[in-house]
Amino acid sequence: MHLHKYEKKWLIFGISSLVVFLIILGFGAFWQGTHPQSHGVTIDPENVEANEAFRPENLGITKVDDNKYIVNIVASAFNYDFGTDENGAPLKHIRIPKGATVLFQITTKDVVHGFNIAGTNVNMMVEPGYVSSIETVMDRTGEYTVVCNEYCGVGHHLMFATVEVYD
Repeated sequence: MHLHKYEKKWLIFGISSLVVFLIILGFGAFWQGTHPQSHGVTIDPENVEANEAFRPENLGITKVDDNKYIVNIVASAFNYDFGTDENGAPLKHIRIPKGATVLFQITTKDVVHGFNIAGTNVNMMVEPGYVSSIETVMDRTGEYTVVCNEYCGVGHHLMFATVEVYD
């Protein structure tokens, strides 16, 4: 079988592109340990308070070890619920020390939301009936905006909060 010189070039280009793609995918999956979540935690979206992590008194930031924290959040109707302050006012701001390892756990009661801390590697889709979680090290000081990056309705643009990383 005879192939034209341009057919040979395109075949070589296509096959080598495929090989490069598979090498990059394999590097990310096996060397860096990147993989899809394999243990989806389910929750009743009608009664998120039944889960201990999402009871009103457990929302917000909790110190669990010397430099480890857990942040529990409930997303709903254009709001991230980080709990309340001592006066009962809703919190829209949390503070985390620099270098802390933080586990963000978030669920939603109503529709699909996004959870993105701009300028960091924290980016999750939050679905009703599931607990989304990501662990990260907050190693740069500054104030970061938390935004919903999944359109959730007419008040979507009002759904934000801030995370401050301090020395």
